[in-house]
Amino acid sequence: MASAPKANAVVGQAGGPTAVINASLVGVVEEVCKHGEIENLYGAVHAVRGIVNEDFVDLKKLSVEVLEEIANSSSATLGSSRDRPDKEYCERIFDVFKKRNIRYFFYIGGNDSAHTAHIINLMAADVGYEMRTFHIPKTIDNDLLVTAHCPGYGTAAKFVACALMGDDLDNRALPGVKVDVLMGRHAGFLAGASALGRQREDDGPHLVYLPERNVSLDKFLGDIEDVYRILGRCVVAVSEGICDSDGVVWAEKLAKEREIDSHGNIQLSGTGGLADFLAAQIKGRLGAKRIRADTFGYLQRSFAGFQSAVDADEARRCGREAVKSSMTEQNGSIAIKRLGDGDDYAVELVRTELRNVAERTKPMPDEFINPSGNGVTQAFVRYAMPLTGGLPKTYFLGNHRKLQAVT
Repeated sequence: MASAPKANAVVGQAGGPTAVINASLVGVVEEVCKHGEIENLYGAVHAVRGIVNEDFVDLKKLSVEVLEEIANSSSATLGSSRDRPDKEYCERIFDVFKKRNIRYFFYIGGNDSAHTAHIINLMAADVGYEMRTFHIPKTIDNDLLVTAHCPGYGTAAKFVACALMGDDLDNRALPGVKVDVLMGRHAGFLAGASALGRQREDDGPHLVYLPERNVSLDKFLGDIEDVYRILGRCVVAVSEGICDSDGVVWAEKLAKEREIDSHGNIQLSGTGGLADFLAAQIKGRLGAKRIRADTFGYLQRSFAGFQSAVDADEARRCGREAVKSSMTEQNGSIAIKRLGDGDDYAVELVRTELRNVAERTKPMPDEFINPSGNGVTQAFVRYAMPLTGGLPKTYFLGNHRKLQAVT
């Protein structure tokens, strides 16, 4: 392997913001400052769009105090983008790279961002332009391949778990049926996190529906009816990507106008259509007076002041590791390898090829989903709980009834 070139670097943040994506950015800045091979570090404002527009922030000029504030801030401090570069777009990127002698490219994002990095890496090789291209994982969906989990997920899981804990206490105080619709197009990791805060036998969410398991409306309503009959209340967590028994996403069936993004994804978040539909169906079936539904939408991504310490630390380490790897490798995506769970939780960071992460996603494994398809297992709890950094304890002095084996 040739020695690392003496040149400039650029870093960008892409896709949906998270509560710890800025920690990864700061990790990049911190490690770059340790390597004389990288002269200037440009922060691309709004990702690849910022590169082609040469809209940059000089990240090496930021003080340690400012960097710490950035690391503790949610969302994407450089601004994000969902642009999907085609060949012409990438040629414009390379024009800027050549003009500014940029030979290190660090891209923080999900599978689409890994794909963008992969394309740029391949184009650089085709034209003989030496580049070190690295993807730094980020997504609250937790659906990237290779990595055991994704920076951003732990904090989002903590937010969802705490929100459902509060919702369940609210539902205990004023019983009824409550439905919460959570993010998760193809993977149910985030909806699954709603169950992490259960502390009593009859704690909600009593039912959790994931994209990995099709569910008919009749079964959905029947499950709720069973829980309501026993407890006199029911809290339900639903992934926005749940599919009907025919495999078609419920939200797509309900959408009158389908908003499609640049990656061809139909808009599922940000509307209350699915929640309103489910609430109406439940009311028609149960006849209960108090039925409520909320769509969490984008609240899960960048809720301020709610970072999981574990998540923030790992995100920062991933940023540092990408820079370290760029000193000896041409490309890669940083992945987290689990070494233990529970009290023995520990991880190490490894590098994998960009092509192993680009575009594709992974679902929740079968071992994390209960046989009825309406909840998660203890295996999932053992997997996800350490990533939250711990959850608060709650108390309730009112009536306590056993759910038995409804789920």
